[in-house]
Amino acid sequence: MSIADNINNLKSQTDAQKVTLVAVSKTKSVADIMEAYNAGQRIFGENMVQELVDKQEQLPDDIKWHLIGHLQSNKVKYIAPFIAMIQSVDSIKLLQEINKHALKNNRIIDCLLQVYIADEETKFGLGFDEAIELLRSDEFSELKNIRIRGLMGIATNTESEKQLKEEFYELKTFFDGIKLSFFRKDANFDTVSMGMSSDYEIAIEQGSNMIRLGSTIFGSRVIKHWKNN
Repeated sequence: MSIADNINNLKSQTDAQKVTLVAVSKTKSVADIMEAYNAGQRIFGENMVQELVDKQEQLPDDIKWHLIGHLQSNKVKYIAPFIAMIQSVDSIKLLQEINKHALKNNRIIDCLLQVYIADEETKFGLGFDEAIELLRSDEFSELKNIRIRGLMGIATNTESEKQLKEEFYELKTFFDGIKLSFFRKDANFDTVSMGMSSDYEIAIEQGSNMIRLGSTIFGSRVIKHWKNN
């Protein structure tokens, strides 16, 4: 099926009013992204800053770009002028850097705190206690040009539905607790980003309202470098 067919099928399968679809376009060509765009997709997620910047310059201005990969503090400045959301915030240092460059660009940048839920040492993210400590800190209270919209998590790469359900349930439960404790009166704290191509249906069942899908939309073609496709 075509990219457009895949997007239309996803929209029919999920409630678009309740679940936001982020099309993960890393390694994909401008032509592929434009096919998704022409099918109505407007939110795209990238892992690498340089690839994101290159694509942003070539594609329509109304695309909302999400940075979903690990972000180094020294690269924030390159995406601060246009990024719609940074999903992978895993330290107060990174938040401070985002805030600094958001201020320089006269912007407020939406962010998600990435929380570590997987049984894998290779994943990034804050522990539950670390996330609470960050939100309680004086440093966080001083940040006026970032807006915490919710939490993001990446589950273990496993065939076990039971494990996936438990990890997604933990993140949704933690989100509910954080909202009550820190964002009770903040309507903007509304996003639970969890679920990728291999597990998004389980994630939605467990309360996700933002899914990040790559191969489900674009297919699993291996591309050496996106510019060469």
